[in-house]
Amino acid sequence: MQSRAMLWVWVGVGSTIGSWIPTLWGAGLFSFSSMFFGAVGAFAGIWLNYRLSQ
Repeated sequence: MQSRAMLWVWVGVGSTIGSWIPTLWGAGLFSFSSMFFGAVGAFAGIWLNYRLSQ
């Protein structure tokens, strides 16, 4: 089982990548779409941590 630290690393990586994606089409870094995709990326990081720990 992985530690909580790895969970937070994956959440951080996922939310960073998710927040960056809307800038590809010109949205601001603090736009609603950036915040939304950041949350989706954080959940993807949680999911990835779960899958890797199995």
